[in-house]
Amino acid sequence: MAESVPILVGVDGSPSSDEAVRWAAATAERRHAPLHIVAAAFVQGRAGVPIGLPPAYLEEQEPERRRLLSEAAALAENAASAGALTISTELVPGNPSRVLVELSSAAQMVVVGSRGRGEITGGLVGSVSTAVAAHADCPVAVIREQSADRATVGDTVVVGVDGTPNSEPAIEEAFIEASLRGVDLTAVHAWSDVSLSALRPHEPTFHWPTIREREEAVLSESLGGFADDYPEVTVRNVVVKDRPVDSLVELAAKAQLVVVGSRGRGGFARILLGSTSRALLHRTTCPTLIVRN
Repeated sequence: MAESVPILVGVDGSPSSDEAVRWAAATAERRHAPLHIVAAAFVQGRAGVPIGLPPAYLEEQEPERRRLLSEAAALAENAASAGALTISTELVPGNPSRVLVELSSAAQMVVVGSRGRGEITGGLVGSVSTAVAAHADCPVAVIREQSADRATVGDTVVVGVDGTPNSEPAIEEAFIEASLRGVDLTAVHAWSDVSLSALRPHEPTFHWPTIREREEAVLSESLGGFADDYPEVTVRNVVVKDRPVDSLVELAAKAQLVVVGSRGRGGFARILLGSTSRALLHRTTCPTLIVRN
């Protein structure tokens, strides 16, 4: 973990953005990393400016965004328990999601709120957070309103493990977070990614006790090397038949954080955000960390 590499948080003044700042400040403090707060502003004449924006709106962007940065920095200072957090701010011209993706290559984590100001999505995840989670070069934490206080609620970090090398970056991040928080790690592995309700239990190929024993071995092997590196973290293994997202959502309800890879087993490289990670972004209230694989 490179301590000098910053935690990057994008702000827009929305309630979930404020929660993202608090969460990012606590995370940066735990990781002994600087916190870099970024706001993006649309500028007349640049690509990416939404069609139909009046000139007056664009003229107001810079002072408004600078005010947001100042308020976010104060929020981060208040959230830092030891008061020793290094905080910097930056106003960057351009589309918010594009700005954060471009800056992600120089960050150890990008933190965003689940919905931006003005996004009416019925409680679902907004366009900026989805785009950043899909395209960033580093792990992306998506924070919902009223979820930043989950840093001290619950006694576990939950991680999804698919039994392939795709899971390894997420497993490593989950162990880091569990170790820094001083909590247990719950590792969830599913035999199948799809519902098996149509499969008859008496079919010769389906003998769950045998399958479960085999999949428990797969999960233990996936965790083995990381568990040796973090002996202070107590690990609870959970093996389920199908649809890992259902178990992850259930366990996340009592967790501080849920961690998954951006793509699961069998995911095509061109699919930047897999079905499980997309579903978690929409279904959990717990902070969700998407780790590129």
